[in-house]
Amino acid sequence: MTENNRIQWENVRLVPILHNRMEFALEVRRQFNEFRPERVAVEYPFTLKDPLLKAVQRLPLLSVVHYREKDGTFIYLTVEPTDGQVEAMRLAQEKGIPIQFVDRDTEGYPLDNTPLPDPYAITKVGYFMYCQAYLQTHRDDPRSLEDELREKTMAYHLQQLQESGKRTLFVCGLYHLPGILNILGQTQTVVIGRRNREGVGLAHLHRESSREILAEMPFLAAEYERLRSEEGNEVLDRMAVNSTLMETAKENHRKKNKEELSPGQIKVLFKFARNYALLTRGLVPGFYQLIIAARGAADDNFAYEVWEKGSEYPWQSEDPGLPVLRLSGEDLFLDEKRIRFHRQMKTFRRRLVPVPIREKKREKVPGEWKKNFQADYICSYPPEDVVVEGYGHYLQKKAFEIKAEENSRIVPFVSSMMDGLDIRQTIREWPQKKIYVKEERPLRGKVGSVAVIFDPDLPDREGKEAFPWKVTWLGEHSQESDMAFYATPAGEVMDGPGISRCQYGGFMLTYPPLRVYDIWKDPFFDAARNKPERLLMAAIDYCLEKNVVYVAADPPSGWCHSLAAKLGKRIIYIPVGVLSPVTLKKIRQFHVLEGHHIRKIARQYI
Repeated sequence: MTENNRIQWENVRLVPILHNRMEFALEVRRQFNEFRPERVAVEYPFTLKDPLLKAVQRLPLLSVVHYREKDGTFIYLTVEPTDGQVEAMRLAQEKGIPIQFVDRDTEGYPLDNTPLPDPYAITKVGYFMYCQAYLQTHRDDPRSLEDELREKTMAYHLQQLQESGKRTLFVCGLYHLPGILNILGQTQTVVIGRRNREGVGLAHLHRESSREILAEMPFLAAEYERLRSEEGNEVLDRMAVNSTLMETAKENHRKKNKEELSPGQIKVLFKFARNYALLTRGLVPGFYQLIIAARGAADDNFAYEVWEKGSEYPWQSEDPGLPVLRLSGEDLFLDEKRIRFHRQMKTFRRRLVPVPIREKKREKVPGEWKKNFQADYICSYPPEDVVVEGYGHYLQKKAFEIKAEENSRIVPFVSSMMDGLDIRQTIREWPQKKIYVKEERPLRGKVGSVAVIFDPDLPDREGKEAFPWKVTWLGEHSQESDMAFYATPAGEVMDGPGISRCQYGGFMLTYPPLRVYDIWKDPFFDAARNKPERLLMAAIDYCLEKNVVYVAADPPSGWCHSLAAKLGKRIIYIPVGVLSPVTLKKIRQFHVLEGHHIRKIARQYI
């Protein structure tokens, strides 16, 4: 039966599979085209025939066949495109070939968690060698009573189909292959079992449920569905799909968060994911492992982009014509893993679906929030204002600490201890028997303005800018400063209705509030050569104190120092590299609301 790299009994070709694994669905396609069957048999009971055939016809829309057993247990069968049996039925329907349902309707069937080799192995050792290795290892395994009855039922129907003389392609679970092969040569009789089942329903799977319960990663299922529509293309590599997912997530991360992942980070990501897979006896990392690796190699924002894109199944419908069923992993007894994404304000997420404690609302139609966003009466999100103002005060103190350190001097002790003993210098000069003391010269004045430059945003060859949106905001009360900034445009990335996520390229804070005219329209600052210089000029001009703090990768130009000196001000420069990159990343992202009324609901989305 297992000769010439195929498993065949008389005119019946057996194609054992691991259910819901893409590599086996591809093998079913290959053997279907090679064998050219005249009928197809699948490991489903006849009692579920009609709803299953309708579910297969609806693909690529996802469906769930559901019914209730005598003990009250609800059974849900998801019909997914990457399942080998579903693929066989789709091919049969496309070719107009009869489909036979040959399994026994069994209730209370136990869950099977038998470990099996990674399905990706068949791309290296071959499908036939994979099945042959399984047969040699599990040929004499004991069978439960339910398994024996099911295998006898399938063997009986296969013998009936064989007598017709027509070529039959039979797709079944690999677990049942040894039992079926052992009894196919013996005459089988009809096994007593259920002939009809009432209350079997068919429902459309909810969009959010498709992110959680699909056996294969939804992104991979979508790639498989696209492959089916391409004539002559029968090759789809799981590793290549994972690489495509990471490249797509990387690009989305760059657009939304203005951060570019380095080649070193990508290399670490794939190495970590590979090692994680090997620890779990897999050859290729799964979706959960990719998300964990993305978070470890980059951050939670990038991990979220991997989850967002990887859990996306594009074929959905707002009007499916069927009842819509929403399922969770618990409903299907799945072995779930949980992951939390800490994106700015902490939001809790589970693998492939939000945790019920706080469910993030989503658009009914992709692009709905962006289309309806109006930027006529925009305002900020108060909790983020508090964070930015607090960081501005922190930079004021940080500047004084740095400048005070620069202004202090260390001198040999003569007659006064001045501001205290300098232990370091004293130890260095101990062979000379000298004692050194520190003299601190206080910094005069206070800080009236703070300018922070994350990205100078110099135009490229085509004149395009990454942060083209330029705004001046006035403080709403005496505890807030006036602010000017350049950032990504409002309405480009949406986190909720009327809630847009933006990112600063740079900003300026000046105290007290309600004094600043729009610096981007003020001709006095037209002498600035770029946006960071314009912000610094405005910070100097509107500063009511002696000092201006400037945070950037590059120090201010001599021209700005001269302007500050003429106005009786002084620029205190802080290299951005001395500040915490984690804190800077949190400060850099902010939200723009469509109006004050949105503040009431913003917390539900941010």
